Amino acid sequence: MTSLLRWDPVRELEDLGRRLTPVFARLPQETRTDERQAMTAVDWAPVVDIAEDGEAYHVTVELPEIRKEDVKVSIENGILAISGERKKISEEKNGKRYHRMERLYGSFLRSFSLPDDADPQRVTATMKDGVLHVKIEKLAETKPRSVEIEVG
Repeated sequence: MTSLLRWDPVRELEDLGRRLTPVFARLPQETRTDERQAMTAVDWAPVVDIAEDGEAYHVTVELPEIRKEDVKVSIENGILAISGERKKISEEKNGKRYHRMERLYGSFLRSFSLPDDADPQRVTATMKDGVLHVKIEKLAETKPRSVEIEVG
């Protein structure tokens, strides 16, 4: 039996945005005109892997040098949101003078639409060694049942 998929224009735009993000992230947004070195600044967003097995969806997010207290995971209206902040190191605090800083700092927000079979009530999140693991259980499948109807 062939099933029809409902077209969701918002989901299509989100998919387009995800595909184009790496392209636009490489474009310079702000360039220093120093001839010795050119630096570009882009908004920081952690990289994410999303996988699925028979029982759950697994979201893995790389968050180096971020404490778990500085990360927030929430689900609202079918959207998984992961936000937090990587704080910039102060030169005065650690006594070092930096000549070059390429790591990006600041707040971030990543959000993803959950599939219809994801159970927002059964979500767990753990963080170890700078990697956040979010597990979203799938809804219990309802088995289709056959009912005979007598024709009168």
